[in-house]
Amino acid sequence: MSAASCLRSEDQFLCSICLDVFTDPVSTPCGHNFCKKCINQHWNSKDQYLCPMCKEVFNIKPELHINTLLTEVVAQFRQEAQQKASSSSSEQQAAKPGEVPCDVCTGTKLKALKSCLVCLTSYCETHLEPHLTASGLKRHQLMDPVENLEDRMCMKHNKPLELFCKTDQTCVCVLCSILDHKTHEFVPLKEEYEGKKVELGKTEVEIQEMIQKRRLKIQEIKHSVDLSKEAADREKAEGVQVFTALMESIKRGEAEVTKTINERLKMTEKQAEDFIKELEQEISELKKRSSEVEKISHSEDHLHLLQNFPSLKAAPPTKDWTEVSIRPSSYEGTVVRAVAQLEETLSKQMKKLLAEVKLKRVQQYAVNVTLDPDTANPKIILSKSKKQVSYGDVKKKLPDNPKRFKCYPNVLGKQSLSSGRFYFEVQVKGKTEWNLGVARESIKRKGLIILRPQYGYWTICLRNGNEYSACNNPPVVLSLKSQPQKVGVFVDYEEGLVSFYDVDAAALIYSFTGCSFTEKLYPYFSPCNNDGGKNSAPLIICPVNHTT
Repeated sequence: MSAASCLRSEDQFLCSICLDVFTDPVSTPCGHNFCKKCINQHWNSKDQYLCPMCKEVFNIKPELHINTLLTEVVAQFRQEAQQKASSSSSEQQAAKPGEVPCDVCTGTKLKALKSCLVCLTSYCETHLEPHLTASGLKRHQLMDPVENLEDRMCMKHNKPLELFCKTDQTCVCVLCSILDHKTHEFVPLKEEYEGKKVELGKTEVEIQEMIQKRRLKIQEIKHSVDLSKEAADREKAEGVQVFTALMESIKRGEAEVTKTINERLKMTEKQAEDFIKELEQEISELKKRSSEVEKISHSEDHLHLLQNFPSLKAAPPTKDWTEVSIRPSSYEGTVVRAVAQLEETLSKQMKKLLAEVKLKRVQQYAVNVTLDPDTANPKIILSKSKKQVSYGDVKKKLPDNPKRFKCYPNVLGKQSLSSGRFYFEVQVKGKTEWNLGVARESIKRKGLIILRPQYGYWTICLRNGNEYSACNNPPVVLSLKSQPQKVGVFVDYEEGLVSFYDVDAAALIYSFTGCSFTEKLYPYFSPCNNDGGKNSAPLIICPVNHTT
């Protein structure tokens, strides 16, 4: 049946049974009007004939006649409603593909605004109006337009699915709750909907959290790739630097070999040239004498021959060339010796370049270390910047802090490390004694202190101006090619590594390996005693100047 917005009150034309506009309206003896089909179906399903409105009971089934006046009024009402619907439909949008169409519209289907779960019909704005104004239709449940409303009917009882069976976790109709699920627990769909909506809200939050975690993981992976790319680019650049230097050395070696061979060849050629010049000069003199001898020998002047005979009888003085020779220069072994020398040079250069690369790598973990006054022995002096420490002869009066070193001139850095890597540099120039390294948090600070790994210290030291050693167990004497002016300290916590570098020479001094760190590590410094002023220079924590 169709419904329309009306020019009169809609309630006047609605059947109280079907709640729609009258079709073939009839009147009961009590004066109430119904659709002929609706009232007959109602009475056929009951044991007695009573009016659905006033509940008056009729002993026999009343004979019903069409209410002609009401029929005409309803027809006029339908016509006016249809005209208004036609007029307003031109202002509304036709349903597009994917949109739910109005089930009532004839011809062009307009876009449905709502669907009724009681009528199982979708309505456009015009055809929805009775559900918004008519008292009987206002009780119907409306929702956003959906297709396949028949899916919302119980297939077994052809009744709306209005309840939710919590036992079977399924939607059921009223008859299902009485017949098939009578021992089960039920709640209205709306109540279950609200509960499930809350659960879905929690699920949505969980899903969003999972999405966020995965987005963060994507960022983490991308960041790892970026770091890997940076490391690869850095490694390639270092490789180019190293191999360029090595190739330049090879080219220089090649040039030296060529130069040596060419110089030796030039010397041979010069010697030969000088000999040839001297020989050619002697040949010229001999030819001159030969010409004079030949001339005088053919002379008929007896006196002239006899007078010149003594000077022409002997050959002119010349060099004895019997033992003179030019031996071809031997170049055998020149290349072999040059390659051997180049190999030695390359080996030294490669070690130096690799050391520079290694130092450059650890310098990227540089941290800004400052000295901790609460740990400083009363006899040592800290600068205002907390970057320098030296030994003072006067013992200061300081609070007996549990962290303070009491007997030895030691101080710790304020910064600690419990994971990862860090690096710092200390100037030791002008000192004859010092201790440097790292120490764990629980080290002994009062009484006798032994600088050994088993006691929580990983250090190297200088004694007597030129005696270097690593404070291992047992101590390791260090033979250094040059005296470090600046020492770099590097720690890899997870790797269990503590390394010391001569920064200026870009050379590794010593490494503690296989260490097991289980607590915080702190930078450790000791300027040692002044030694009568010979060791008065301070230890200075320097800013790291990254090698290029």
